[in-house]
Amino acid sequence: MADTSDISAWITLFIGLYSLGAAVGELRSPGSWAAMLEGFEENEGLRFLTGIVTLSLGAAIYLVNPWNPEDWLSVIVSLIGGGMALEGFAILAFGRAFLHFANSLIGGNNRGWAILSGILGVALICVALLRF
Repeated sequence: MADTSDISAWITLFIGLYSLGAAVGELRSPGSWAAMLEGFEENEGLRFLTGIVTLSLGAAIYLVNPWNPEDWLSVIVSLIGGGMALEGFAILAFGRAFLHFANSLIGGNNRGWAILSGILGVALICVALLRF
């Protein structure tokens, strides 16, 4: 089991791996993010499942991460967890409209968002590794 002082770093590492993996997936198969969001918009069951998983993961991150106002990484990870929980709520409550907004936000520039996601992923992985 991880030491409580390392929990924020571990969560950051896994979020970074997720972000980098999603970026590589989109860059290898352009348009997959747009197709995924369209699928979420059109499928009630998939939208509900996505909302409940996002809310649950966000709540788990928020509740497991130790709150330490003196540790900037702890604060950021708690904010990420809370934001994920709110995003899951928004998907459940406003499903189609929320995902349509997300789809229009991404627009046709999936490559740009994927590169940004990859940079963020590498940065988060580096921050996490520097904390161990």
